[in-house]
Amino acid sequence: MKKVIEVCLDSVESIMAAEKGGADRVELCSDLFEGGLSPSIGMVRVAKRMTHIPINAMVRPRGGDFCYSDVEFEVMCAEVEAFKAEGVNAIVFGILTPEGDVDMERSQRIVELARPLAVTFHRAFDMTRDLSKSLEDLVSLGIERVLTSGGEASVAEGADTLKALVEQAGDRIVVMPGCGIKERNFRKLDSIIGAKEYHMSLNGTCESRMRFHPGHIYMGGMLRQSEFTLSCTDEERVRAVVSMS
Repeated sequence: MKKVIEVCLDSVESIMAAEKGGADRVELCSDLFEGGLSPSIGMVRVAKRMTHIPINAMVRPRGGDFCYSDVEFEVMCAEVEAFKAEGVNAIVFGILTPEGDVDMERSQRIVELARPLAVTFHRAFDMTRDLSKSLEDLVSLGIERVLTSGGEASVAEGADTLKALVEQAGDRIVVMPGCGIKERNFRKLDSIIGAKEYHMSLNGTCESRMRFHPGHIYMGGMLRQSEFTLSCTDEERVRAVVSMS
C-alpha cells in the first residue's frame, strides 16, 4: 500500500518544491527553528493561490511548552477561524494540561471550531505522561491524526513504541510518525512501524540573493544559521522519498 508523505515546511517556495516532488500534503508553519509556529495569513493566502497541494496549517502561537494562557488560547481559536476561512485542508494543534495530559476541554473547542476540516494533534502528544491514554483521549475527541515520534527525540528511537501505537490505533485514528525521517532511513523505519502516513522535513539550502554580506550583523540570536544561508524544501529529496513509498 502506498504511503502518504507529508512534508513540513515554512515558505510558499517550499510548498511549490514539495508539490513538484510529488508530496501528498504539506504542513505549513513559520519558524521551524522553534519546531514550527503558526504561519501568517499572507503566506497561507498566497500558497492557496499558487499551489494545489493540500495544506495543513499549524496553529501554535509561540515556542516552548504546550500549556497556554487564556489569551494565547484565544489567539489559537482566532487563527483556526482565519485559516479555515482561507480554505486550508486541515488544522494542526496541540494543547496540554500542566499535569501532562491532553487538555480535553480546550482541544474539544479547537476541534469544533475547525470542523468540517480534519484535525491533526501535533508532537505535543510526545510530551504527555502516558502515550497510550493520550491516544485514547484523541480518539474520543474525534481527531483524525496524531503526529508523533513515539515519545522519543526521533522516530528511530521511538520506532518500537510507534509500532505499538499504530496497532493500538487501528483504523480509529492515523498515527503519523515524524521527526528525523529521511530518505536514507525511510524504508527501514517503515518496515518496523508499518504506518500509513509519514511526516518529514526534507530541506536543502538555497543561496541568498544578496551579494553584499556584512558578516558582523545578526537579525536574531546567535544560535542560528547565517542570514545568507536560506533553508528550503529540496524537490529531489521529496521525489526520492515519494518513489520509495
